[in-house]
Amino acid sequence: METVGRFQAGDYVVFACLFVVSSGIGVFFAIKERNKAPSKEFLVGGRQMSCGPVALSLTASFMSAVTVIGAPADVYRFGASYVIFGVAYTFVVFFTAELFLPVFYRSGITSTYEYLELRFCKLVRVAATLIYIIQTILYTGVVVYAPALALNQVTGFDLWGSIFATGIVCTFYCTLGGLKAVVWTDAFQMVVMVVGFLTVLIQGSSRAGGIENVWSTARTGGRLQVFDFDVSPLRRHTFWTLSVGGTFTWLGIYGVNQSTIQRCISCKTEGHARWALYLNLLGLWIILFCAVVSGLIMYSYYSHCDPWSSGLISAPDQLMPYFVMEILGAFPGLPGLFVACAFSGTLSTVAASINALATVMYEDFVSQCFPDLSNRAASWISKALCVAFGVACTTMAVAASYMGGIVQAALSIHGMCGGPVLGLFSLGILFPFTNLKGAVGGLIVGISLSFWVGVGAFIYPAPSNNTHALELNTAGCNITAAAFEPTSATVTQLTSDRNWLADSWYSMSYLYYSAVGFIGTVAAGLLITLLTGPMDPKLLKPGMTRSVKDVLCFCTEKFTEADLGEGKEDVGDFGKAWEKHPDQGCTLRMDEKFRCSCDNQQENGNTNAGFDHNETSIVQKKL
Repeated sequence: METVGRFQAGDYVVFACLFVVSSGIGVFFAIKERNKAPSKEFLVGGRQMSCGPVALSLTASFMSAVTVIGAPADVYRFGASYVIFGVAYTFVVFFTAELFLPVFYRSGITSTYEYLELRFCKLVRVAATLIYIIQTILYTGVVVYAPALALNQVTGFDLWGSIFATGIVCTFYCTLGGLKAVVWTDAFQMVVMVVGFLTVLIQGSSRAGGIENVWSTARTGGRLQVFDFDVSPLRRHTFWTLSVGGTFTWLGIYGVNQSTIQRCISCKTEGHARWALYLNLLGLWIILFCAVVSGLIMYSYYSHCDPWSSGLISAPDQLMPYFVMEILGAFPGLPGLFVACAFSGTLSTVAASINALATVMYEDFVSQCFPDLSNRAASWISKALCVAFGVACTTMAVAASYMGGIVQAALSIHGMCGGPVLGLFSLGILFPFTNLKGAVGGLIVGISLSFWVGVGAFIYPAPSNNTHALELNTAGCNITAAAFEPTSATVTQLTSDRNWLADSWYSMSYLYYSAVGFIGTVAAGLLITLLTGPMDPKLLKPGMTRSVKDVLCFCTEKFTEADLGEGKEDVGDFGKAWEKHPDQGCTLRMDEKFRCSCDNQQENGNTNAGFDHNETSIVQKKL
C-alpha cells in the first residue's frame, strides 16, 4: 500500500468557497441590520429567529470537526457502540427543552448566568461566568488545532494557514453580523457537513464492496457488538457510560451552556425555541448515523491492512482524512469537499463560542459596570469583544501545538467544568429551598471533585485493558512494521509506580467526569443548605424554579389575569425588573400564584417573557 496523494488546486478552490460564503453571510447581515437597535439585534438576533435556522445552527455548532474526524475513528477502533450517544442526545434535548429552556426563556435574560444572580447572588454569577470563559477558550482552541493537525499530516493542508483562516473568518462574520450571521452561516455549514458525509458514504461503500459486504465484515470484526451492559465505571465505553455519562456530559455542554441557550432565546416564541431543539435532535441523529456508518465503512475497507498499525499514519485521528484522500483522491475537488465538511464543524463551534463569549462578557461584566451605555457604544463594545475573543481562541489554538498531552486534558474540560455548573443551575431550578451558602459550597465541592479525577486521569492514564480496543489486521499490507510494539512499551511504562487511586478513581471513564461534578455539587449544596437553614421558597419570584410535575406534563407556568393586571401593552423581562429592586437575600417576596395548564399553551408572539412591566407595582402592593 502506498501513501495517498495530497491536496490539488480544485480541492483548495472548493475549500476556499466555504470561507468566502461564510464571510459573505456576515457582510450581508451587517448591511441588512445596520439601522436596527444594536444591542438586542446583535447579541440575540432581535429575538425574531425562526426555529428552522436555529435548529440547523444548534446541530452544526454541536458537531465540531472533532466529531466529523474523531467519531468514525472511534467506531473503527472500538466498534459501533458509539451510536448509543443517540440515547444521550435524546435525554439532553428533552431536559433542555422542558426543564431549563422555560426558565431561561421566560426570564428575558440574555446571559444564562444572569439567572444565577437572580436566584442566588452576584458572586455566584461571576464565578460561573469565569468558569465558562476559561472552559470555552481552552476547548475552542483545541477544536481548531486538533483537526487542523490531522488534516495537515495526511493531506498536506497547511496547518497554520487553516488555523489562522478559521480564526479570522469566524471573527469577521461574528463581528459584522452578530448572532443572525452566526445562525445562518451555521445553517449553510450544516448542509456542507451532510453533503461531505454523504460523499464519503456513497464512494466509500462502493470501494468497500457494497453495504452488504461492509455489514458482514463489520460483524466478523466485532464492530457490531453495540450493547455492553458492564456496569463498571472504569470501562471507557459501555451502554451505561455512553447513555448515562453521556447525558450528564452533553447536558452540561447543552442544557445550561450560553452558546445553546442564546440561540434558543433568539427565537420568536418559546414554542419556536422548543421546536428548534427537537428538530436539532433529528439533525444530531443524522450526523451521528453518518459518523458511525463512515467508521464501519472505513473498517471494512482497511480490514486486511490497518494504516495506523502499519505505520502509514501516526495517530488514529488521521484515519478519516487518510481514508478520504484514498477513496476520493482521483476526483478533483471532492477531498476539498470533505475538508470543508470537517471545517464546517470547526467554524460553527468557534463562531458560536466567540458570539457566546462576547455576550456573557458584555452582559455579566460590561453592562454591570457601565449601565448607561448608549446603543452605539454598546454595539461597538460588543463587536470589540468579538474581535478580542476571536484573537484569544486563535491564540489558544496556537498554544495547543506546544502543549503536547495537554490536548487530551483540554478535550475533557467540558465534563470537568460543565458538571459542576450543571449542578449549580439544577440546585437553583429544581430545589427552591437551596440557599446561597449551599450554592457556593456545592460549586466548590463539585469543581474540586471533577478536577481531581480529571487531572489525576491526565497524570495517570487509564490502562489499556479498560478501553477494550478491538483487533486490527495488517496481514494484507505490503510493508513490514512492528504494529504494536510502541503501544506495549507504553502500557508497561504506565503500569509501573501506580497507586490504588490510579487504577480506580483516576481510571474512571471520562464520560463520568461531568456526573461526578454534578452529583458532588448537588449533594454538597443540599447538605450545606439543610445544615445552615433552608430558605423559604415563598421568597422566590415565580418562574425561577421548575418542578418535576411541570417537566413531565409539559406545563407552561403563567400568571393569572388578576396577577398580570389590566395593562398588557408590553411584556418585560423579570430579570432586569428584579435587579432594580434587590434585597439583601438577592430575592424579592412574591406571593403570586401561577397556574399550570396542559391544554392551552399559546405564547405571546414576538415576546420573550411572560411578565408585565407593571409587575413592579404589583410587587410593591403585595409587599
